[in-house]
Amino acid sequence: MKQRLVAALVVAALLWFYMFSPWTAGLTNFWLTMTVSAVILTCLALSFSPEKLPKVERPLWQVLAGILIALFLWGVFWVGDKMSSWFFDFARPEVDAIYSMKTGLPPAAIAALLLLVIGPAEEFFWRGYVQRTMEKLFDGEKRPRDKAFVLTAVIYALVHVWSLNFMLVMAALVAGCVWGLLYRLRPRMLPALIVSHALWDALVFVWMPI
Repeated sequence: MKQRLVAALVVAALLWFYMFSPWTAGLTNFWLTMTVSAVILTCLALSFSPEKLPKVERPLWQVLAGILIALFLWGVFWVGDKMSSWFFDFARPEVDAIYSMKTGLPPAAIAALLLLVIGPAEEFFWRGYVQRTMEKLFDGEKRPRDKAFVLTAVIYALVHVWSLNFMLVMAALVAGCVWGLLYRLRPRMLPALIVSHALWDALVFVWMPI
């Protein structure tokens, strides 16, 4: 289990390097590469998962909860953007650099990929596989679920470090902490977290950029 998890994380780190590093920028279409990466991570998660995922409980509630979480996160990032711009001169240029990735495909196509593939795959991999597997690995130690939550959130932020963009790393850390904490408290909310991740991606990148 541990070896498979490490292998999956190495693959994720390599994929994120290829997508976000300045040395590989522009080699391929970012959104298509992100989609292929999402499919690869989903396949790894499904193959390596220690146990089957539980059935979706109260699907309508999961969808509604996912929408509310996405809107809450959008509000958090809107406030965070304003505050960081007041305090740090580099904040807005780095946020603009993130939005410069919105090229290569029509906005409708980007939104569709974020909603249907990229967002769901990321959440399924990071919370549904990585955090869930870490909980199993830490089983028997003190506070295994807390350790899994913190470590997953940190790794999720660190794979974005290849971008050399402080604001992107911090955004990943904040979002990862929110999704990770909710999964820590309510593991059966994974479908809601998947909905929220997909919807939040589409909101901040296409429909309601910050």
